[in-house]
Amino acid sequence: MTSAVLPRRGLGAIPLMRALHGLGLCLFGGFVFFACFAFSNASPYDVVAIPAILIWLVLGVRLYRGALPFLLLLLIYAGATVVALLPYLGEEIPTLWTVQLVYLAVTGIFFAMFFSDDTERRMELALKVYTASTLFSGVLGIGGYLGLIGGEELFIRFGRASGTFQDPNVFGSFLILGALYLMHNLLTLRARRPVLSALGLVVLVAGIFLSFSRGSWGSFVLAAALMTGTLFATSRSPALRRRIAAMTAVTALLGTLALGALLSLGTVAETFEKRAAVTQDYDEGETGRFGAQMRGMAMLIEEPMGFGPLRWRLIFTLDPHNSYLGAFANGGWVAGVAFLLLVITTTWIGLRLMIVEWPCRRLAQIAVPALLMYFLQAVQIDVEKWRHVYMLLGMAWGMEAARLIWLDRRAGAPGGAVSSARQMV
Repeated sequence: MTSAVLPRRGLGAIPLMRALHGLGLCLFGGFVFFACFAFSNASPYDVVAIPAILIWLVLGVRLYRGALPFLLLLLIYAGATVVALLPYLGEEIPTLWTVQLVYLAVTGIFFAMFFSDDTERRMELALKVYTASTLFSGVLGIGGYLGLIGGEELFIRFGRASGTFQDPNVFGSFLILGALYLMHNLLTLRARRPVLSALGLVVLVAGIFLSFSRGSWGSFVLAAALMTGTLFATSRSPALRRRIAAMTAVTALLGTLALGALLSLGTVAETFEKRAAVTQDYDEGETGRFGAQMRGMAMLIEEPMGFGPLRWRLIFTLDPHNSYLGAFANGGWVAGVAFLLLVITTTWIGLRLMIVEWPCRRLAQIAVPALLMYFLQAVQIDVEKWRHVYMLLGMAWGMEAARLIWLDRRAGAPGGAVSSARQMV
């Protein structure tokens, strides 16, 4: 292993730098935890982000060549969107939306730099804090939906659990990564308190269900299948494989029983029946979501610069509900192609991180499935403003940079020690 996976030393010997490092870890923990606070466009997440990023820049987070494709594609995507904004700079809402997009791109780049060094410890910290954040939001969402806590109107939207989010769809999807982390730890016997981990998993799965988000339901099932499938395929332990098969069967049985219990509640059954339909009223017809998407695609063929940020909603009276179309509409062909390439390249490196043998494959098998499901959800919802998507993007590319440095050093000079300068930008 190398400094890409293990902690860097040197400045840590200086007391001031050790104190700054401790403060940086605390701010980073808050940075990740506050991702669940999405009642409004402004969030504690954004308050903590700036000092956390600045402190870690002082501490020496670095950009490695392994993350360079991510940097370039993200800058092209955000830059093209800024250019498309220029004719509408006098309009407050499109300008604010674009500024937020650029800010989120910056956080994604920071995460990629942060996870490139001391990868295993930092990833483990981030996943633990993120899971705590999902449990916090999940408990509020379930409690609000069932009327168990005061002020429940804050935690439900449209008759669906929304936790600390404005949109139940985002709430349900946000919980997926926390559920995968707990599942993986239970399967691999890494959970220090398995009973509490199992209870936490029940809470998160219940929250995902009560969000009544079709995208979240499908994404969770597919992500869990991808994670357990790659864990099974890459494991050399017959005992682990047997445990995966047994726990999958038990989980399916318990999930069926739990679903039946929830559906015994009248309001749950009624909402489930409505939401389980393949399409909703707002999807259908020429003026519905799908009709608008078809007309918008035809128009965008003749608009290389796109419509401009948020202009789609002015043309069709609703958002595209498709991040791929949105990229072309908001930033033109350049932004759209950059977004597509970002998704394709991240999918490729993500799958490789999950399959090839390297020190952090276990962590990749948790984080990457959640990210890939967001890419699928992007077909039916706008994910480009979800804060946690940029964290996961940074995780994937940070791990890829770490993996390349690990390979470089393992194949380098005696003892595996080669200069990391070749990997740095």
